[in-house]
Amino acid sequence: MTVSHKPAPLLPDDPMYAEAVAAMKRYHEAQAAGQPADDVERLRQIAESQFQAVNDYQLRALGRPAGPVH
Repeated sequence: MTVSHKPAPLLPDDPMYAEAVAAMKRYHEAQAAGQPADDVERLRQIAESQFQAVNDYQLRALGRPAGPVH
């Protein structure tokens, strides 16, 4: 018999949230500073990925299906 482990939901002060917010801030700052499009796009993808990871984690913690585990 296998036991499924459901993670505890993340609290608002969790480092995973802070990292995602910091990534989004870096993306917006790069946009505002007029950095090269490739750099801005890379930062956008990083921020999006981090927020998706937070969202997927929270969905699993709540017992709902999430995207694939990365």
